[in-house]
Amino acid sequence: MRNTPKRVVVLGGYGAVGAHTTALLRSAGHTVITTGRDPARADHLLNIRDHAAAAAMARGADIVINATGAEDPGLAMSVTGAGAVLIDITATQSYLEDLARHHHTAPILVSVGVAPGITNLLAAELHRRTPGPIDIVIMLGAGKKHGAAATEWTNRLVGAHFTTPDGTRVRNFSSSRVFRLPNHGRRRAYRADFSDQHVLSRDLGTPVRSYFLLDSRAATGALAILTRLPGPPRMPAGMPVPGATDRFLLLARATSGEAVYVPGREQSRATAAVTAAMVTFAHRLQPGIQHIHHIAELDEVARITGLTVGQQS
Repeated sequence: MRNTPKRVVVLGGYGAVGAHTTALLRSAGHTVITTGRDPARADHLLNIRDHAAAAAMARGADIVINATGAEDPGLAMSVTGAGAVLIDITATQSYLEDLARHHHTAPILVSVGVAPGITNLLAAELHRRTPGPIDIVIMLGAGKKHGAAATEWTNRLVGAHFTTPDGTRVRNFSSSRVFRLPNHGRRRAYRADFSDQHVLSRDLGTPVRSYFLLDSRAATGALAILTRLPGPPRMPAGMPVPGATDRFLLLARATSGEAVYVPGREQSRATAAVTAAMVTFAHRLQPGIQHIHHIAELDEVARITGLTVGQQS
């Protein structure tokens, strides 16, 4: 049953997302074991590259949550081969494609968190109301310190190209559009390779495009400049960012102008809240790869996590 306490292993259970996820699950009455390579912070030492050790940890667990940022199909196979459900926090389309090449005897839940995650639920809800092309806008706070995995993932996007669901080749943070965002006015956002657009274009049968910006106009402009520089450009760390806060905004907009959105603060905490909420829906999972919008709806997740859903026309 969905309310039955679970035995959960959190890989990377002391990281930016993992620590909050662990705290939420323990407060809900679940038994949680955290793993990592730091004996001072982990309940159990584990090198996730050791797939045999990961499988051993997964045996006897109901659910394993990968909050490390490591995108390793071998790790996923080890966990599911041991019979545990895997909840994997990832935003990388190539990793999802790698996972899909394998047969999984236990469920793997992906597209969990803020983006992808809440963005999937927003788009699915909007599509039920207004079928047709959808733009997803992801605004994250530049003033919040992010985990190493999230920072590295963003840096990998800078200067890289991706192929959109319609076959167009796009450089991250180059092609842009101006959107009217609730409480933020008119803001320019840039195409970025979030996995939600690929999965949703397929599942909804309509073009879905992901756009990205930071709450700071200066930081967003820096991304647009850096992506055109030669070599492997990176966002500088440790520098004050003008106008930066910890606020985020996630929005799905139809061509009619109708939109649904979720505002919030501290995206690491929000990602953890969504991740912890997925334990409630684990009974809905089937063997194989599923995405958050396959097992839950926006209002359900908002009710559990306390997130606010707004509408725009």
